[in-house]
Amino acid sequence: MWAKIALVSVLCLLVNIPMGMRRERSRKFSWQWFVWIHASIPFIIALRIWLKLHPVAIPLNIAAAVLGQFLGGTLERKKRHVTSPAASPLSDQ
Repeated sequence: MWAKIALVSVLCLLVNIPMGMRRERSRKFSWQWFVWIHASIPFIIALRIWLKLHPVAIPLNIAAAVLGQFLGGTLERKKRHVTSPAASPLSDQ
């Protein structure tokens, strides 16, 4: 049982990283922002039903999804900061 819960939690995390990156590029509270936050929910629910996971998995899967969103947003902000023209040493010339 715990192996299935761990597997689904890792999948929740991995699926939400790119969604968090796309969410970070969207205007806050726009319809796209809400879509990227909630897009993985049907996938997670279907996976939980298919694997017949115990309800104890729900908060763990949600936590993994939130962590994936957070990591994706952080990666996107760092990528944008590194590639922004203001961060370039040549922009001062």
